[in-house]
Amino acid sequence: MKKVIVLSTVLALGALGMACGDAASNNTATNANKSVANAANAAANAANSAANAMANAANAMANAANAGTTTTANSANAAHSNSTTTTTTTTTNTNAAAANANHK
Repeated sequence: MKKVIVLSTVLALGALGMACGDAASNNTATNANKSVANAANAAANAANSAANAMANAANAMANAANAGTTTTANSANAAHSNSTTTTTTTTTNTNAAAANANHK
């Protein structure tokens, strides 16, 4: 919005300068207006470059976090699929013990 206001002001001053005054002052005003417009554009470009650099850094951090999450999930899945449960069942033959006791 600031850029639009600055550029509109520059254009209005340029038009006023062309409508009034002699050729030398018109050239001076036009050159001054061009310098202001160029400075405004340079500032806007610098701000856009900084915003893009910040966005790129944020994306790199997000990608690193996603890679870490994926690695952790893959490790958990591998540990889960490789684990085995062994169940040992012990059976006692009570009838055989009783029969042996009766024969003594």
